Amino acid sequence: MENTRPSSKRFLDIVSDLRTIIKEEGAVIGDKLPSERVLADRLQVGRSTIREALRSLELLGLIETRRGEGTFLADYKKHQLVEILSTFILQNPQSLKYVDDTRRIHERAAIESISNDAERRTLPVWESFLVKLKGTEPIVREELFQEIVVISGNRLSLKIWFLLKQYSRVPFHEVMAEEERDVASNLLNEMMNGNSQLAVMRYTEWLNIVNGERRGEQEC
Repeated sequence: MENTRPSSKRFLDIVSDLRTIIKEEGAVIGDKLPSERVLADRLQVGRSTIREALRSLELLGLIETRRGEGTFLADYKKHQLVEILSTFILQNPQSLKYVDDTRRIHERAAIESISNDAERRTLPVWESFLVKLKGTEPIVREELFQEIVVISGNRLSLKIWFLLKQYSRVPFHEVMAEEERDVASNLLNEMMNGNSQLAVMRYTEWLNIVNGERRGEQEC
């Protein structure tokens, strides 16, 4: 079964390959890029992997998708974040810790922002998540945390978070375990009640669970 979330290396490879394709075809800003199917065939990867990479590039402003028309090259010269971050990581693998630290700063800030905003913390989406968390339907980690960052309303933070997530040592593509669901429910309840400090504490508990799980896998 194909892994629907590209690894850090796969993401970097696709970015590099896409740049090569753009250069080979002489594409300029505004030109249409090949379709997902064509790119998947040319790069020999699954379409879901291509779709995830393109989604990341779009959030960073490198490309733009027009409904019913396709994907077009944006002014990528104004957006060097992908290149800077990938170079930073490749030069020193220990830098992944700093990437994780920076991602957590954005997640904590989003939780605090929503907790302190009466309108955002009372949106119906949180009640929907609580129902799902208390049920048996699988919930992927990314679903909840992306929603939190999106609703915080900081578009720049969203773009940065989405990119950092690609390199994160936290497997956001995996389904939450039962213990995580309980902590996530507590996080949402504290956030909805406007208790920012307690919400951040519950978030830290969640990180401890996930990091403990990851360390256990590495020791096996």
